[in-house]
Amino acid sequence: MALAVRNLVALLMITTLCQVCFAVVYNVGDSAGWTLPIYGKVDYEKWASPKKFHVGDVLVFKYKRLFHNVKQVTKQHFKTCNAKFAIATYTSGSDHITLKTIGDLYFVSGFPGHCHIGQKLHIKIIPFPVIIPIPVIIPIPVPQSNNTSPAPSPAPDVLSP
Repeated sequence: MALAVRNLVALLMITTLCQVCFAVVYNVGDSAGWTLPIYGKVDYEKWASPKKFHVGDVLVFKYKRLFHNVKQVTKQHFKTCNAKFAIATYTSGSDHITLKTIGDLYFVSGFPGHCHIGQKLHIKIIPFPVIIPIPVIIPIPVPQSNNTSPAPSPAPDVLSP
């Protein structure tokens, strides 16, 4: 039983380490970067839809600082393209955002009109698949003797005169 518990703990540790080891770096918009969709280069909803984002992954927003920025907003502010009450603002032109929790994240461009024409991104961070270990039962061999004859019966009591 102790061996099974130890193996389970080891498996959980390996799974946790692998989650960190296999983080993916996503360049938002791929080669188009973070730009205005009116140029036909990227649709951020289509860009994000086939991807599976996990904790530890990194989003990289690349853009020209004079024309764009990145603001993390709430779901409601995302829907209305309101960047005034941003949760976080990024302005480096090459922003690296590490995903830290499971759930939804919303990003918009804070430049007037950009969000309304599609410069906005919603992603859903999902948990890693859980690997459930299947218990393995290893039979323990029981030693058997090579003697196949029946055990001797006890000697009858003999009365002596």
